[in-house]
Amino acid sequence: MERKRFMVGKYEIIAQPIPNSAHMLRYNVFVDGNRIGALLSMPTESDCRFLENPPPVPPLKIFRVTHRPGRPRKNPAA
Repeated sequence: MERKRFMVGKYEIIAQPIPNSAHMLRYNVFVDGNRIGALLSMPTESDCRFLENPPPVPPLKIFRVTHRPGRPRKNPAA
């Protein structure tokens, strides 16, 4: 298999075979000559837009603070 080069909108896609794989291709996505990511499935223009400008991700919450196992304690004065 050889490399294939094609355009999806303004994004340039270069498909190249994955080493030691008979049929799978890796699709490298470029914008203005800069690589913005790679996919193993045929990228759509929406996928390319997501790679170029991903949505914000909220920060992770610490498990110990959010997880409180067990029953609530009874008041010692009661």
